[in-house]
Amino acid sequence: MRSTKILFVIMLANLICYSGYAQSIDPDDSFTFEISLPNAFYNKPYKTIMQGLVQSSAQYQYTLKNGLSFGAGLHYTYFAINEFRVPSKVYGGIHTTAAYVKIGHEKFWSERFGTDFGVKMGYLQSYTVSDLLKSKGIPFNFVEGTYIEPCLGLVLTADVNCSYRLTIGYPIYGYSFTPWMIGIDSNIGYDPAEYKKPSSLLSVGFAYTYYFNGKKTTAED
Repeated sequence: MRSTKILFVIMLANLICYSGYAQSIDPDDSFTFEISLPNAFYNKPYKTIMQGLVQSSAQYQYTLKNGLSFGAGLHYTYFAINEFRVPSKVYGGIHTTAAYVKIGHEKFWSERFGTDFGVKMGYLQSYTVSDLLKSKGIPFNFVEGTYIEPCLGLVLTADVNCSYRLTIGYPIYGYSFTPWMIGIDSNIGYDPAEYKKPSSLLSVGFAYTYYFNGKKTTAED
């Protein structure tokens, strides 16, 4: 949470620095880096046992004149095991990486504000490491599956070539979390039906976008 506050302060400071300019970005090709805080959702054991620490992504996107956008990028999350939510303390976490393509719509509604929404679709791999797995001679547990994420960005321009945005996403991983993944050989009191639900999360964060073909500011013209 502290890192999210720091990012917000940086974003606000940059906006104030450039408040004297009239910007007008015409989206074309761009690069976006995002960092956010993920929170497990829907799957109760996943939500209780795993604690989201970080989510990040790096993406290239091309937007047509009509606002239709196409992109491709990489996605990463890390969830740590909450050692107080399992029968005996277990330390470790789940690293998830994904490669994806994105289709969406990006538009600036004014000189300062725009929206970017769409759906990311791809393939993921998750690696779970824990001290309990290592004690059993297992270096890590590996699962793979589909990756889908509806996402929304609320964009504020900072200069002719860059913007900051508040991001909201709902990643859905194509596998079900089970205690086996972290080395526990029981359902630890949860309804087995819970382990059939997909692992999903709600993420909120900030992103920086650089536009390779931004228009000039009024002050420069």
